[in-house]
Amino acid sequence: MIDSRPTIDFFSKYLSVWVILCMLVGIAIAEYIPVVPMLLNQLSYANISLPIAILIWLMIYPMMMKVDFASVRLIRQNPQGLYITWIMNWLVKPFLMYGIAAAFFFGVYQSLLDDQTATAYLAGAVLLGAAPCTAMVFVWSHLTRGNSTYTVMQVATNDLIILIAFVPIVKFLLGVSAVEVPWDTLFLSVVLFVVVPLAAGIMTRSVVSKRLGNEYFATVFVKKFDGITTIALLVTLVLIFSMQGQVIIANPFHIVLIAVPLVIQTIVVFTLAYGVAQRLVLPHTIAAPAAMIGASNFFELAVVVAIAIFGVASPTTLVTIVGVLVEVPVMLGLVWFANRTRHWFDRAR
Repeated sequence: MIDSRPTIDFFSKYLSVWVILCMLVGIAIAEYIPVVPMLLNQLSYANISLPIAILIWLMIYPMMMKVDFASVRLIRQNPQGLYITWIMNWLVKPFLMYGIAAAFFFGVYQSLLDDQTATAYLAGAVLLGAAPCTAMVFVWSHLTRGNSTYTVMQVATNDLIILIAFVPIVKFLLGVSAVEVPWDTLFLSVVLFVVVPLAAGIMTRSVVSKRLGNEYFATVFVKKFDGITTIALLVTLVLIFSMQGQVIIANPFHIVLIAVPLVIQTIVVFTLAYGVAQRLVLPHTIAAPAAMIGASNFFELAVVVAIAIFGVASPTTLVTIVGVLVEVPVMLGLVWFANRTRHWFDRAR
């Protein structure tokens, strides 16, 4: 008998393991080959590391190709799931992340962190909270047997909203945190790492699909970039951790301190969205992805904006990297919970 249950690919399943390995390699480079991070710091423009910028673009561009923006025309079909996604991502999650992170960094950890470090960590949490996931959501939706067409529509609409809402939300919350961030730096980051790869992805999808067909694009062409995306992510993490090496060596326990509020926020957002979906009697195939897209983060965007604004070696960037570290195991736990509670939505079938 063939096992038809959805599975997660080997790399994604053990992403946290690869992140830890990259962290160890990066720290070793910082300790024993310090010339590497010194050289990387010199290869920058407008406070953006050029090698890391190229690597992150290589990660984001293939993700944007996978999103079919033609699906937006189906927005009127069962829009309640979309409403949950939009409200959680843009009216709840960023502010909830701010509140939980501030409570921990300035309250629970008051005796462990100085005000400057706490502020920097809070800024990193804000960047994560304001960037809803666009790539791994497809994995979570698949694992919960979600409606794939509806998931594409959720991701497509969120990508469009990012263009409008990300900058003002980040600017507002960082301003409340007494962190001055230039508007032009935020806009430049969004243009370089969302607008440009988004436009390139749409153009590539259109050209390849017209010439070779939609099936070839989805089953052959896009998959050619999987290896590039994986390598770019791992190399990026090694380089970032090499620049963060001395900070981590001096404060290894801070990884745990940062992880706690991030994990709590993820679980709370999922619980809220999942509960609302159940009350609205939505089918599980829509409810699960709606909750997943609200709970997970577009950590690639958060990382690159943190680097552009605060620098590769900043505590703020460290928080966004910890977000990568904790997301996969937490989300896999939520996938397990969603699958075990599928019967809660039986009446919506």
